[in-house]
Amino acid sequence: MTIGDAVSVVPSFAMTDYGVHGELVIAPATAVVKHPENLSWEEAAAVWMNFITAYGALIDLAKVQPGDTVLIPAASSSVGLAAIQIARMAGAQPVALTRTSAKRQQLLDAGAAAVISTSEEDVVAQVRDLTDGQGAQVVFDPVAGPGFADLVAAAAPHAMIIVYGALAPDPTPLPVLGVLGKHLTIRGYELFEITRDDNRRQDAIEFVLRGLTDGTLRPVIDTTFEFGDIVEAHRYLEAGNQVGKVVLTVPR
Repeated sequence: MTIGDAVSVVPSFAMTDYGVHGELVIAPATAVVKHPENLSWEEAAAVWMNFITAYGALIDLAKVQPGDTVLIPAASSSVGLAAIQIARMAGAQPVALTRTSAKRQQLLDAGAAAVISTSEEDVVAQVRDLTDGQGAQVVFDPVAGPGFADLVAAAAPHAMIIVYGALAPDPTPLPVLGVLGKHLTIRGYELFEITRDDNRRQDAIEFVLRGLTDGTLRPVIDTTFEFGDIVEAHRYLEAGNQVGKVVLTVPR
């Protein structure tokens, strides 16, 4: 890095450590990366949290292989969409899970091999049909809650289930016999595990930059709001209807 470089921020610190909702921002040198020249500023703002989160789970931890089936609950989120792209980049079959069928076509257009509506379809039966009865090798779940039992049932023997969120307000059951019988690994994970480790952060950045350069990876932006409309932006997020990132812009 040199003075004057255009940069983007890689999330590697708590939101209360450094304020980034402003025209001027102070961030640690370890938390910035050169702005990819082939992206707009809005696209660059929509890259690093979601793609590194998905990379850390699927590539760093699960080591997804060609031919694997990857279940992705909450697939219309920015992380879910990044996971779809990274799974395809690794030669795997990404299966998007979403509450209703309203976003089905958008998820297929985003690269999902199949879409399962968790409130309208039998998740376990659908996954068995898609995998010839084998089940999914990797599950990347930010929801937890009662639906977790279905994810265990849909997993293949020796699968890894990575839990990175708790969107469901209800308790999460642990189907112990299913976990034991299939020899499953259930792994808690969050972004800072990657971005606060110098070597793993650099590997993640290089992976994402390769994908951005060759076009394999591309951030999905649902909508943008001007900085002065930040309250409306948060209300829009809370409604939960977006597909991809919501980006704040500052007039230049």
